Amino acid sequence: MNITVTQDNIHLLLPSKISWMANMLAEDRNITIVEAIKVLYSSHFYTRLADESTKLWNLGPVALYEEFQAEEKGEPL
Repeated sequence: MNITVTQDNIHLLLPSKISWMANMLAEDRNITIVEAIKVLYSSHFYTRLADESTKLWNLGPVALYEEFQAEEKGEPL
């Protein structure tokens, strides 16, 4: 079965991506998972991740986390 990711169904992929990233963020910052999830969901990065046209959803959790960190540091993406 070949399923196409669209703006209408991308929301199905995001919880698992955020879950992996939240674990990494919580460990790096020594915060709770809940706090890490709040940081991620309220970030500009999440807005970009939720936009199917960016194709960020194609990246694995480590690459996504690196993108998130770069964005927070103001590095060019």
